[in-house]
Amino acid sequence: MDKNIFAQKVVERMMETDLFSKWLGIEIIEIREGYSKIKMTVREEMVNAFGIAHGGVAFSMADSAFAFACNNRNNLSVALDTSINFIKPVHVEDVLIAEAIEVHNGKSTGLYQISITNQYDHLVALFKGTCFRTNKKLVEE
Repeated sequence: MDKNIFAQKVVERMMETDLFSKWLGIEIIEIREGYSKIKMTVREEMVNAFGIAHGGVAFSMADSAFAFACNNRNNLSVALDTSINFIKPVHVEDVLIAEAIEVHNGKSTGLYQISITNQYDHLVALFKGTCFRTNKKLVEE
């Protein structure tokens, strides 16, 4: 099976039980080995006391893109370290796109950079994640 088709299969399996990503309203745009691109629309219940999206929303979206990118080789990987920079505020009805790009794919760790843009293609957040790779598989090959 083509490695990118298999990567898509792995992410589809992940999404079956990823209730939080479903609650966020995440839609998969593109999956390739070591890469993911997803989108979601910010809803009213995601806003904080300042009338902008809670930072956890952008973080969670980036974390999902990170998970889809670092796990799609079918090697269960978990976050070891993450960080995010919030660049612009996010508002209700904003359509966000998170793109996860693999920077390093090691035997036991991986490094990913995730950019989040809005519907105007403005960068609103930048996330960096390091994962630890286990020996467990997510789907039968």
